[in-house]
Amino acid sequence: MLDSWKMLKLKQTMKWRSVLIFLMLTGIGGAELLPPERSYKFLMLLPMGSKSHRNVFMPLVEALADRGHKVDMLTSYDIQHKNPNIREIPHGLPHYPRGKINMFNDANTVLGTYHMLKDNMCKMAKDIYHVPRVKELYRKRKEYDLIVIDHLFHEFIYPFIHEMPFITIATSGLDSRQSAVLGNVLSPAYIPNSLDIPDCKHVFGRIFNAIVSIARPFYWRHWQVIPAVQQEINMHFPDLPPLLELERNQSLVLMNYHFSTDLTVPLLPVQVEVGSMHCRPAKPLPEDLVSWIEGAGSAGVIYFSLGSITEGKTLPIKYRNMFIEAFSKLSQRILWKFEKDLGAIPENIMIRPWLPQQDILGHPNVKVFISHGGLLSLQETLYHGTPIVVLPLFGDQPGNGGRVVANGWGLSVNYENLSEDLIISSVKEIINNPKYKENAVKTSRLYKDQLNSPIERAVFWTEYVIRHRGAPKLRSPAASLSWAQLLLLDVLAVFLLVVILSFFILQWIFKKVLGAVFDQNCLKRKPE
Repeated sequence: MLDSWKMLKLKQTMKWRSVLIFLMLTGIGGAELLPPERSYKFLMLLPMGSKSHRNVFMPLVEALADRGHKVDMLTSYDIQHKNPNIREIPHGLPHYPRGKINMFNDANTVLGTYHMLKDNMCKMAKDIYHVPRVKELYRKRKEYDLIVIDHLFHEFIYPFIHEMPFITIATSGLDSRQSAVLGNVLSPAYIPNSLDIPDCKHVFGRIFNAIVSIARPFYWRHWQVIPAVQQEINMHFPDLPPLLELERNQSLVLMNYHFSTDLTVPLLPVQVEVGSMHCRPAKPLPEDLVSWIEGAGSAGVIYFSLGSITEGKTLPIKYRNMFIEAFSKLSQRILWKFEKDLGAIPENIMIRPWLPQQDILGHPNVKVFISHGGLLSLQETLYHGTPIVVLPLFGDQPGNGGRVVANGWGLSVNYENLSEDLIISSVKEIINNPKYKENAVKTSRLYKDQLNSPIERAVFWTEYVIRHRGAPKLRSPAASLSWAQLLLLDVLAVFLLVVILSFFILQWIFKKVLGAVFDQNCLKRKPE
């Protein structure tokens, strides 16, 4: 009888555990997304954000608005949203010319990219505080419960966060510079810089990685970029604390990063992984695209896009012709996002100025994605389990291409080596070798196997910061230390001083002892 009662209790316990797990996985009744205590007011600042950066912000913006919060967005884009809880505020300045940047000519080197960003940031710092709607936002900034900032290229907007709780969204994923500011100094012994994937198993790879990991933040924060921006800000706000000091007060960073596709690294509670929160299941495609994709038969379809910053129309003519010739010799059909009419093209190519990328990548007949290697495109193709050929050009794209090769998700091809034959052989290698598809599908499963969704985590921790008045408990004590203190350089200096003093003291004692001994010997030998 007792055994029967125990079995019944065990079955009931297992039943309720199953129900609880189901609720947590589906987000129904989960503790993380309880109704908010009230409607909050958010100010989102991304006045120099590209379209891809905006795409990282928008899932959080929409989720907060759906929960009844009010969100004001200072942006470089025209008003695009009709949700009554979202108010977009375009600043109207032309300093970040979307669609006019030719990365093949203007910024296809690291320093070229940095110079372009520095010039644009200085122009924004000089002019944005003269814009009436921006001045009004600044005057009313303390009416908001929380300010949210794009962590890249937005130091010129830091006056808004003075004496205000704020969080950042790391649109580019893990940033060693930002991590160090939070008190989490990441070791270059195994964590590569974002510009390249050096072989850290060998000493020369670690030397190169260490140099770049130190030089990049020094160049950006202390030598060239931020000092120039600081000068412009001082003209508007002479009594404001330094920008880099304001930056240290951030309460949280939502990182567009996840260990399933990136390195496993030590993180602080203040660093929350929300990688691929913009990714979603594929939606049904328009009938013309469905007909085109499914009409390709077993040969399948290749999807080609260079992203939102490097538009296809900036592609040099020699490369454009190279792709057209290569595609004409493939048995697959090609969907090509290109913002310009190319006239007569082979029958197996369809060109559109815009295409629903995630819906295309989610279609089972899409065999390969040819991409510029931007982080969002990489996350989307992995989310949908589609292998990729990366054509990196600038920024984090070469590093992303290295990750693609290292993880077997696809191939990476430099423009310097690009040829018609290389395009054809790269596509055929991925289609004919099943390992690329298998690796992409395996990563997709890892991506999706999470207790809750990235957007649920982002919403919970964003509201958490407000509920706990800036959430100071999340912050590491290391964030208040200088880099010298954090690396124990002051302690090492004391140790070195003690060693040096000990050496001189011992030397002095040794001389005294030897002197006394020799003096005594001399006295003993002195003739009478």
